[in-house]
Amino acid sequence: MSTTGAEQGARRDTALRSARVLVVGAGIMGAGIAQVAAQAGQRVALFDAREGAALQARDRLAATFDTLVAKGRLPAAAAAEALARIDAVEQLEQAADCGLVVEAIVERLDVKRELLARLEALVAPDCVLASNTSSLSITALARDMRHPERLVGMHFFNPVPLMKLVEVVSGLRSDPAVARQVFELAGSWGKTAVHARSTPGFIVNRIARPYYAETLALLQEQAAAPETLDACLRAAGFRMGPCELMDLIGHDTNFAVTQAVYEANFFDKRFQPSLVQRELVDGGLLGRKTGRGFYDYADGAGQPSACPAPADLLEPDAATRLVVAGRGALADRLGAALCAAGREYEVDPQSAWCGLRVDGASLRLSDGRCATELGGDVAVFDLPLRDDNGLALAWAAGADASETWQQQAPRWLHLLGWQPLRLRDIPGLVVARTVAMLINEAADAVHQGVCSADGADHAMKLGVNYPAGPFEWLSLWHQLGAPDPAAMLDALDAHYRGERYRVSPALREQAWLRRRATSPETRA
Repeated sequence: MSTTGAEQGARRDTALRSARVLVVGAGIMGAGIAQVAAQAGQRVALFDAREGAALQARDRLAATFDTLVAKGRLPAAAAAEALARIDAVEQLEQAADCGLVVEAIVERLDVKRELLARLEALVAPDCVLASNTSSLSITALARDMRHPERLVGMHFFNPVPLMKLVEVVSGLRSDPAVARQVFELAGSWGKTAVHARSTPGFIVNRIARPYYAETLALLQEQAAAPETLDACLRAAGFRMGPCELMDLIGHDTNFAVTQAVYEANFFDKRFQPSLVQRELVDGGLLGRKTGRGFYDYADGAGQPSACPAPADLLEPDAATRLVVAGRGALADRLGAALCAAGREYEVDPQSAWCGLRVDGASLRLSDGRCATELGGDVAVFDLPLRDDNGLALAWAAGADASETWQQQAPRWLHLLGWQPLRLRDIPGLVVARTVAMLINEAADAVHQGVCSADGADHAMKLGVNYPAGPFEWLSLWHQLGAPDPAAMLDALDAHYRGERYRVSPALREQAWLRRRATSPETRA
């Protein structure tokens, strides 16, 4: 009786889940991979080229399991069983019977190719080979292999036991069935896997670049201090601001990844490294590990905080006429805040912009243009992605704004529920331009077949702990009644005149379709 392709695939999946796993590289990543595989019930051989390193790593894992037991996170019996499944081997030949190899060695193409050649001479032809590379091309790694179809990327994130994401990366010659097997295996290990095509940065390291790049660009323009920019992005839901996160990662590491992605994309200006960060690296100011980066980490050094000026927190003057302009969730929030404050107002849902008119002045949600470009008594404020009161929010006044309006604008923002933090009059402010760029990069990744929209959302939430995925932000952006991200990027592109802010064709198409769907002429 013949078997179907689905049945054969299921058998291969089962075989891989019961196979012995060889982890090559006993550093932090390799030991973490060995831990999750063993806890999932698989036998693991842990190897490292440095003599004694594998045994030392196993001893550290024993201590890790003891800690998990002591904290009540793992039953003692389960810990003992997991540790018993891990063997430290001194020779690769001791793991010739493995059905899966995951290499987690140094990020060098030549060294990894040499290892893959050695493994192919050792393991069975149906053994799956996986690389934990974070930046190297799977296609390039497979170039000299006899069976390149069995190689995929299996990119874990540090710390492996805690981070849920695994990018399963396919090169040009990777067998889709092998990628699916590894995808299913990652799920059995308690991970959330996403498929990715082998392109520079894969999903996470590619899409995440604007989170750092926009803040570095703002610092170069002296738009605000690091603590102000960090506060604005934390208020948007990010666990750490870009400056403190770069300090944690290490500027040398972050700069090197940016440089690698930039070079691999043939020096595309969207990925261009920053002079600000290069100066930190050149000066040895690498962040926490050297005691100084954007912030001072010496003992007793206090971290600066961004606080509104006391005058900004005063009640605004009475207004003859208040008008809530625009439609959507943000306009609704402004109206509710005015009601709560006992202020009477009118509404103008047909307004071309969203915000508040105060007599002859206006407080507008940023559309990517500077307040000065809009002219007159105008102040712009940043995109508020969360409803909580008291969150930091960037704002800027135009060069033509009167002194009175420059004093009153932040007071209105405070009355509306935010802590106003003033920036130089920079297009797109902080959150709006950063999130627009993250959405744009994700749209381009999907457009180019790197991943799916759901894959991009899962990857960014699980791989770097973003509060939402790029396409979830896109949906929220429209609910708020904010200008379309494509229009935001067009305004930035018009201001800076370069390819950095070019709009993804996919995002442009979405903007066209949405405009047609919401225009009165189309509805008629």
